[in-house]
Amino acid sequence: MNRTILCVAGPTACGKTTLGILLAKRFRGEVVSADSMQIYRGMTIGTAAPTPQEMDGVPHHMIAVADPAERWSAARYVQEATPVIDGILARGKLPILVGGTGLWMDAVIRGHGFAPGQAGGAVRRELEARLAREGVAPLLEELRRADPEAAERLHPADEKRILRALEVFLETGETISRHNRETRDLPPRYEALWIGLQFRDRADMRRLIDLRVDRMVQEGLLDEVRALLGRGLPPDATALQAIGYKEFRRVLEGSATEEEALEEVKLRSRQYAKRQLTWLRRNPDIHWIFWEKERDFARALQISTEILSAAGVS
Repeated sequence: MNRTILCVAGPTACGKTTLGILLAKRFRGEVVSADSMQIYRGMTIGTAAPTPQEMDGVPHHMIAVADPAERWSAARYVQEATPVIDGILARGKLPILVGGTGLWMDAVIRGHGFAPGQAGGAVRRELEARLAREGVAPLLEELRRADPEAAERLHPADEKRILRALEVFLETGETISRHNRETRDLPPRYEALWIGLQFRDRADMRRLIDLRVDRMVQEGLLDEVRALLGRGLPPDATALQAIGYKEFRRVLEGSATEEEALEEVKLRSRQYAKRQLTWLRRNPDIHWIFWEKERDFARALQISTEILSAAGVS
């Protein structure tokens, strides 16, 4: 089976969704979302998930597939997205992975990068309870004894990865460092072609992000947050930590005004876009398309078509 997939990546508000749909129509493709928040149901506005009208008849996958009370990891995403991608390939279509969650995109392309262990199970809950009682220092010291390589690599403030490394060791008896060494040189599951979108001037990116947040509020972001809270989600639900939802939840709780929440969402979104670019720029395989003042999708489609055609995609 052909293992070639197309990845359309970039920071928030750069036009990935639109270009992905245009390329799907040009190359008989189907879109697979790689957005860590678009997977949740009831979060269309705040995650800028494409509407049926915007999809324009192009099949989309991995959107609104999870309950907001669930916690999805990159490993869970790979588990669910891989058969979807394989199904698209089996139908002779081009899978187009579209999203800004770089870790998830890399993980699904590799296909084998996760250490075994029941992530999020009883061991993790016990570790989280210990973290709350004792702080991270005793856990990091325990990791140092079990897996000194991981303890040296991880920052003391990186509680999530410290817990994960301990979880792997306690559940499997093997270290996450050993797993990483053994899988580092394995060939990836898919051959990926990368198209990246970004603005040449970051001021233009910031302007478009602010406009997008304004539009989300106008379209009913506050009501969407209210509906999620009405479902009785736990306060630590991943969905409620998403940019936009966390800030407007405070409005409904009475601890912030709508104007304060709006400005906070804009700031957090700009910071997130910067982190996305930092992650993606480490990838030397990305063909970058730079926007000027405005996004020229006809030009981006032409450049992308030339890149795909040169790679033998028709």
